[in-house]
Amino acid sequence: MPPVFRRYVTADGLSQFGTQVTRVALPLVALLVLGAGPFQLGLLSAAEMIGFLLFGLPAGVWVDRLRRKPILVTADVLRAVALASIPIAALFEALTLVQLYVVAVIVSIGTAFFDVAHLSFLPSIVTKEQLPKGMGTLESVRSLAVLFGPGLGGWLVQALTAPIAIVADAVSYMISATLLATVKAEETPSGGRVSLMEGLRYVLGHPILRLIGLVGAMNMFINGIWAIVQPLYLVDELGVSATAYGLMISGAGAGGLLGALLAPRVIARYGHGPTMYGTAVLIIPLNVLVAFTGPGWRLALYPIGMALIFLVAVMYNVAQGSYRQAICPEALRGRMNASLRFLMWGSLPLGGVVGGLLGEAVTVHQLLWIACLGTAAANLPFVLAPAVRKLKITDDGGRVDADAKEDSRA
Repeated sequence: MPPVFRRYVTADGLSQFGTQVTRVALPLVALLVLGAGPFQLGLLSAAEMIGFLLFGLPAGVWVDRLRRKPILVTADVLRAVALASIPIAALFEALTLVQLYVVAVIVSIGTAFFDVAHLSFLPSIVTKEQLPKGMGTLESVRSLAVLFGPGLGGWLVQALTAPIAIVADAVSYMISATLLATVKAEETPSGGRVSLMEGLRYVLGHPILRLIGLVGAMNMFINGIWAIVQPLYLVDELGVSATAYGLMISGAGAGGLLGALLAPRVIARYGHGPTMYGTAVLIIPLNVLVAFTGPGWRLALYPIGMALIFLVAVMYNVAQGSYRQAICPEALRGRMNASLRFLMWGSLPLGGVVGGLLGEAVTVHQLLWIACLGTAAANLPFVLAPAVRKLKITDDGGRVDADAKEDSRA
C-alpha cells in the first residue's frame, strides 16, 4: 500500500479509538452523572445519529462537488470542539442533559460529512485492486479500537469520571485533523452543480445496492435499541463496574479484528456475493446466543457472542464496502455513499426513540431479547436473496450477472 495510505489509516485509528472512549463515556455521563432513564438514553442515542437523517444526502453533494480532504479536516475540528465543551461544563458544575443532546447532534452532523468523505477519499489513494485490502485495513483499525477503546474508556470513567474521559476523544479528533491535513492525494471533484437525488436513484436502481441499503437500515434501527439496552442491562441491571463494562464491550473488537484479517482472503477465494450471503446466515444464531446473557457464568455469553458477531459482521462490511466502492463511478461515489449512509444510519435515531419507549414498557432483559431477535431478522433479506450468492464484480460497471438479475426481480 502507498505511504500516504498509512498516514490516512493512522488518522482514522486515532479517531476511532477516541470514538470508542466516548461510546462508553457519553451514555455513562447521562446514566451515572445526570440520572437519565431509558427514554432519555433513547433520545441521546437518537441525537448521536440524527446527522445522517438530516444531512446524509446533502453531504454526498458536497463530497462530490468539493475536495474531500478539507471536509474531513473541518469535520474533525468541529467534533473536537463540541466534545471539549462537556468536560468544561462538568468542571463548572453546569452540565445538563440538554447540552449532551446538543453536543451529540453537532458530533453526528460532523460524522455524517466525515464518513461520506472518508469512504469516498479512499479510492483516491489506492487502486481498485487494492480496495479490499484497504477496506480490510480500515476494518482492522476499527476492530482494534473496539477491542481496546472501550476498556480504556471504562478505566478513564472510573479513574477520572465520565465527563473528563471524553477529553480523550476531543484530542484524538484534533490529532486526526492534523494528520489528514498533510495527506496528499489526486482528487477530481466535479466543481459544478450535481443532483442531490442522482445518488439515491443510483442506489435504489441497483438490485444489490438496494438490498445492502435495506439490510443496513434494518440493522441500524435495531442498533438504536442496542445503544440503550447495553448500558442499562450490563451496568444498571447486572451491576458491572465501568471498567468491566468497557472490557465486555471490547470483546467485540477481538472478533472484528480477526474478521478484518480474514475478509480479503475469503473475498478473494469465494467472491463478494458469497461472503455477504454466508455472513448473513451466520449472524442469525449468534444473536440468539447473546440473548441468554445473565448473571453469573452467563455474563460471559455477552463478550463471547459479540466477538463472534463482529467477526462475521466485519467480513460482511469489507465485502459490501469494497464492492460498492469498486462498481461506482467516481463522479457519483460521494452521493452513492451518502445515499447508503442516509438509508442505513438515518434509521438509527428512530430506533433509539423506539428503544427508549420500549425500555419504559418492558423489562431490560426483554429489551435485550428484542434487540437480539431484531438483529437476526434484519439479516434475513440477504439469506432469502438468491442474487447475492451469484454476485460478482465485472468490468462493465459491476452489476450482477444475467442470472442474478433475473433472481433479483423474483
